Amino acid sequence: MVVLSLSVGDWLEPPFESSGAFAKAGGESSVFPVLCSLAPRPCLGALHSTKGQFSPKEFAPVKKSALFALAAVATLFPAHRALPAQAMPGVQEVPVTLEDRRKALNDVFHEYWEDHLKRHPEMASLIGDKRYNDQVSDYSVKAVNEELAQEDRYLMRLAAIDPTGLTDQEKTSQELLIRRFETDEEGATFKEWEMPVNQMGGIYATYPQLVAGLSFTTVKDFDDWIARLHALPAAFDQVTQNMEIGMEDHRVPPKYLLEKTLDQVKQLANEKPEDSPLALPLKKFPASIAAAEQARIKTEILDAIAKEVLPAYLHFARFLEVSYVPAGREKPGIDSVADGAKYYQFLIKRTTTTDLTAAQIHQIGLDEVAKDEAAMLGIAQKLGFKDLASFRASLKTNPKLHPESAEALLDAYRGYLKPMQAKLPELFGRLPKAPFEVVPVPDYLAKTSAPAYYEAGTADGSRPGRLFIDTYDAKDRNLYGVESIAYHEGLPGHHLQISIARELTGVPEFRKYNGYTAFVEGWGLYAEQLGKDAGFYQDPYSDYGRLEADIWRAIRLVVDTGVHSEGWSRQQMVDYFHEHSNVDEPSVQAEVDRYIAWPSQALAYKVGQLKILELRAKAQKQLGSKFDIRAFHDEVIDSGALPLDVLEERVDGWMGER
Repeated sequence: MVVLSLSVGDWLEPPFESSGAFAKAGGESSVFPVLCSLAPRPCLGALHSTKGQFSPKEFAPVKKSALFALAAVATLFPAHRALPAQAMPGVQEVPVTLEDRRKALNDVFHEYWEDHLKRHPEMASLIGDKRYNDQVSDYSVKAVNEELAQEDRYLMRLAAIDPTGLTDQEKTSQELLIRRFETDEEGATFKEWEMPVNQMGGIYATYPQLVAGLSFTTVKDFDDWIARLHALPAAFDQVTQNMEIGMEDHRVPPKYLLEKTLDQVKQLANEKPEDSPLALPLKKFPASIAAAEQARIKTEILDAIAKEVLPAYLHFARFLEVSYVPAGREKPGIDSVADGAKYYQFLIKRTTTTDLTAAQIHQIGLDEVAKDEAAMLGIAQKLGFKDLASFRASLKTNPKLHPESAEALLDAYRGYLKPMQAKLPELFGRLPKAPFEVVPVPDYLAKTSAPAYYEAGTADGSRPGRLFIDTYDAKDRNLYGVESIAYHEGLPGHHLQISIARELTGVPEFRKYNGYTAFVEGWGLYAEQLGKDAGFYQDPYSDYGRLEADIWRAIRLVVDTGVHSEGWSRQQMVDYFHEHSNVDEPSVQAEVDRYIAWPSQALAYKVGQLKILELRAKAQKQLGSKFDIRAFHDEVIDSGALPLDVLEERVDGWMGER
């Protein structure tokens, strides 16, 4: 799972393209917590609201028919032709020469990215751009409407540019941005902004997590954080208003998840100011800051937390307890809300970048579970057990398979990553420059966190990529699953792929932060298998752990579609997990709740992995002795995250050239 420096979530997906302040795009391991404002569209749907600061009569950016017509033209790559200027309101001139078209395209790319960072200052901060460090996102309905309208204007400009003669990368960038705008418009109909909070995150978790990803080296850095603290009460009010509208529209998360959310909010609300994660900058001052300034900064930060932020948290907790939790829905599946079945199919398409139906994915999951169980049984029998049940029972009672402490768990991860790092030059022609480290999950997230997740670093290396390990109840965690997670979250998984994407040159900035979950998490799961192909997993227990991790993702296909499209209860999800895996109880409980909170997100892993494995097998068969694993891997990851169909076209083109 990736966390967009907080993962694979705006651009490193959460859900993520959807609600909540943090979306753990991730895995057992999501890109998962990711800032809501980082999600491709954290608050889609406001355009269609009858409440808030705009009514439909007051605001109508572009008719849907016009938008879909433009998007349809855009999907005809590379054969599409520009629409005449008179057919597109707001487009005065159509660039004709290749030079003019290239400039027009790059202008849109640049303007869009600058506009995106300005609207989502938290994301700018996380990628090392400090221009908006004193600001928070505008969560209001008005802001959402304005962003949708601006995207429509960018879309019309993109559709006016004939791609003939452009490079393949330029055409890909044009198509990807058009796809994003088209998806945002479709997503707006489902009012995702009305459910911005659950136990996986929301505004209450955004800023405690954000501060851990920031650098504080100057007085201005501290003053910017103080300004953000002052702005938080108004942001809480905006989100609360959105949630109230969701209550009226009966678009509310399940009640039992909101009860967990309330517990987390209360924990943060009742911290002493000096113990709050929001006071983290005070833990260490640079020597260059004078003592008097340090005293001022400390006073202002603690005053802001005590007098403004903590009261906002307490008020939010009261709203949850009195109004929001009681309004929570009873059924866990998203198909229980208005247009829920249609929404779930949209989420599947957005998450997997395929046209697979829920029923098809459910069957793929059943087939993959059966395949993995057969392989697991083979290992169990080689170790002297007659069946999986007796083998799994032994795993729970074998003290050698459980860490003695939190530090021992962290050391186990580090121990597997070192030899893999030495092996990478044999598997990849290009390697990342960004540093990498293994650290524990923050205490306030540990009780509900995924077992592990990756948080990308900054492009300049000032903050390393981090593999966060949940050490809560460490002695109840298993060690046989550590090796596969280390490869998935670290190397050659998320850290390698995301770091290389951010180090790309010759592509628009937005391409470096694309968060197609099926690609990002599919690559992470592929990395687990690659470890096996490269000769690792020498311990049969670790090899079993690899299969356990793989079946975990296959189970996700079954239980996610089960609860959101086939009427499964939460208990059915838990039971299926226990019947087909040895995943520890804390993880089963947390994962099941995650799938309910984030419909479709967990489908991305297996769907993406299967596509990459399919493409590799296809290339090996077609190229024969000419197949080069290093060149194949470079081709897959050297353009950043891509939709799976675009990836397939790219790999097919690469094979044709060889």
